[in-house]
Amino acid sequence: MENRTFPSPTLGTPAFGQDQPPGAAGSGRGGPSGPVTPSRSLRARRRRPAMIAMAAALIAAGGLGGAVLYNSSGQRIAVLALARDVPYGQPLTADDLVVARIAGDPVLNPVSAADRSLAIGQRATTDLHRGALLLPADLTRALVVKPSDQVVGLAVKPSQLPAGGLEPGQQVIVVLTADLSAPAGQGAAGAGAPAAAPQAPATLGAVVAYVGKAGNDGSQVVDVAIAPGNGPTLAAWVAGGHFQVILAPRATASSGSPSPSPVPSGSGAPGTGGGAA
Repeated sequence: MENRTFPSPTLGTPAFGQDQPPGAAGSGRGGPSGPVTPSRSLRARRRRPAMIAMAAALIAAGGLGGAVLYNSSGQRIAVLALARDVPYGQPLTADDLVVARIAGDPVLNPVSAADRSLAIGQRATTDLHRGALLLPADLTRALVVKPSDQVVGLAVKPSQLPAGGLEPGQQVIVVLTADLSAPAGQGAAGAGAPAAAPQAPATLGAVVAYVGKAGNDGSQVVDVAIAPGNGPTLAAWVAGGHFQVILAPRATASSGSPSPSPVPSGSGAPGTGGGAA
C-alpha cells in the first residue's frame, strides 16, 4: 500500500479537499494558502470617499454659519440718538432727538425710534451729548434735582396752594406774606405821622420736587428744590408760616428755572433784621 504524507492544516489553511489555484501565495508547491491581507494603500483608498464626504459637510456647515452671521449683523434697526447736547435734568424735546439706524446690539439696547413720543418730555438723568445713542437709563419722569440745589420742605395748608394743587417739575414762586408795613401811627416823623407805604413782598423761585399726601385736614408737605444759598431763607419763611405758593408764569417756566428774587432789605424776613415775622 502506498503511503502519502499530507501537511497538517494550520490556522487560516482551508480544509482538505478544497481546490486552490496553482501557485497561490503561501504554498511553495501550489498548495493551499492563508487569506490575503489588503495592502495599506488599498485601505487608504477605501477610506477616502468617507473623509471627502465629511470634509464637504464641514465646509457646507461653516459656509451656512457664516451666511447666518453676516445676515444677522447686516440687519439695521431704527433707534434714537441725540441731535444736540441736553444738560442734566433738562426735559427732552422733539428737536433734541434724531433717528439713527444701527446694527442690532443687545448689549446697548438703545431706545427704539418707535418710542420717540414716550421719550419726549422725560428728563435727562445725566449730561447727554450730541451724536450719542439714547439709552433707557438716560431718561426719567421724576424731577432730577441738581447736586448743587437745596431741597426745602414746605408745610402748607390748602389755602397756601393753587386750587389745582402741585405736581413734580412745576416751577413755583414762594411769596413771603408777612405784614411789611410799619405799625400805624409810628412813622419816621413820630406819633401821628402817616404810616410808611407797604413794601413789595419778597419772593423766591423754586421747582417742585415731591408732593406728599394730604392729611385729613388737607395739609401736606411739598418738597421744593431751590438755588444754593436760598435754602435757609426759605426755611425761615416756612417756620414763620407766612408764605404763599404760586405758579410761575408760563414764559418763565418754558425758559428754565426762575432765578430767585433777592430779598429786599427791611422786608421783615426772619433772620434779615426786619421787624415783622
